[in-house]
Amino acid sequence: MRGPQPAKTNRARSLRKADNDAEQALWAELRDRRLGGHKFNRQFPIGPYYADFACRESRLVVEVDGSQHAGSNRDRIRDDQMLAEGWSVLRFWNADVLKEREPVVETILAALEGRLDPKIIATDLRFVAAAGYAGHGEKRH
Repeated sequence: MRGPQPAKTNRARSLRKADNDAEQALWAELRDRRLGGHKFNRQFPIGPYYADFACRESRLVVEVDGSQHAGSNRDRIRDDQMLAEGWSVLRFWNADVLKEREPVVETILAALEGRLDPKIIATDLRFVAAAGYAGHGEKRH
């Protein structure tokens, strides 16, 4: 079990307070094991970064991005760091979370169940799976 990390805890708390409407809407779908019984954490620290949402059991990070992230090289570096630590990363646009919440939630569930192609890069979705992702043909225990 990890010991307390006050600096990281305080940073995560401040990020949670700054959630935007899309993050709040998605959290309403993910909290309390509402999505297929999977537990998610908000603003979960991974290396030097904080994932918007993370399911530790499935090692899945879900990011909700605004338009300022379009083509962001920093996001690619961040994704690479998370992949290197064994986390798959799924990114959605704020607008899609707000306007198309049901398909967004269904996509997250598909990723949790290993039903997504291990690499999807489209204008409205980005998913890059870590080596242990079930869609790679390896079973998780």
